[in-house]
Amino acid sequence: MRRVFASRIITPSTSAAAAESRAGLIYGIVAYGLWGAMPLFFRQMAGVSPVEILAHRALWSFVFVALIVMAMGKLRVARALLGDRKTLLLLVASTCFIAANWLTYIYAVSTHQVVQAGLGYFITPLANVLLGVVVLGERLRRLPLLALFVAAAGVVILSIHAGQAPWIALLLAVTFSTYGLLRKLAATEALVGLWIETTLLAPLAIGYLCYLESQGAGVFAFDANAQNGWLAATGPVTTAPLVCFAAAARRLPMTALGFLQFITPTLQMGVAIFLFREPFTTAHAWAFALIWTAVALYLFDILRRRGG
Repeated sequence: MRRVFASRIITPSTSAAAAESRAGLIYGIVAYGLWGAMPLFFRQMAGVSPVEILAHRALWSFVFVALIVMAMGKLRVARALLGDRKTLLLLVASTCFIAANWLTYIYAVSTHQVVQAGLGYFITPLANVLLGVVVLGERLRRLPLLALFVAAAGVVILSIHAGQAPWIALLLAVTFSTYGLLRKLAATEALVGLWIETTLLAPLAIGYLCYLESQGAGVFAFDANAQNGWLAATGPVTTAPLVCFAAAARRLPMTALGFLQFITPTLQMGVAIFLFREPFTTAHAWAFALIWTAVALYLFDILRRRGG
């Protein structure tokens, strides 16, 4: 009788927690899946310069995120952050890095170098580890240190094969990991922080797009056409995975998010090789084998520490 009574008390809370975890898992898969499929979206704007796409992405993201922030009643929170000098300076810096990351990624897709983009996002977690040591003074354990050396060996192999460093991959890893560090230091909500960043970018984007139109060089026309639709869609396409990610982060432990994040570069690699038919040479195979080994070491260290 006592056991039955106890189970009646425990079961609802347990099932509720399980439901939350399942929801978090779904949100996480959707977020990383959308990011992984993004090369398919940006490929629809072939012929548009990466800088012009970036300007549209900043502008339409600002509009879309502003609507969500107002609908959620978070405008007062955003205004308060704008009045905090330290937070604002951190967000100005993060804006520069996310803009550089977006531009590099768009350039990678437009120049058929999505394989490098995938490499960049495989390297990013390891770049996070390095930044944690260098900037935050975190102690580097043996396995993460070994993972960094193994990943570096993979980058060296690609550099020797190509005759130059894989700068797209390195730029993506550096800009996104630094962006993550700055957002961690700023300690703002994901959506509110993005709204402030796009607010800072919007005037520059509008000025650049107006200049292009005045020169007759802009691709955005004030009539209905498919290109306009794709450019305007950069707003919700940028925001939707971030909203899903925020929902997942509230429901899942960081370990689970650490595993899920590798969905994105895996999908990008699949799109690049099987749909875009980008070359994947023996050097690529060796380099990625080393990168994946480094990722495995990184994840094993997370699991070991969590289990301990």
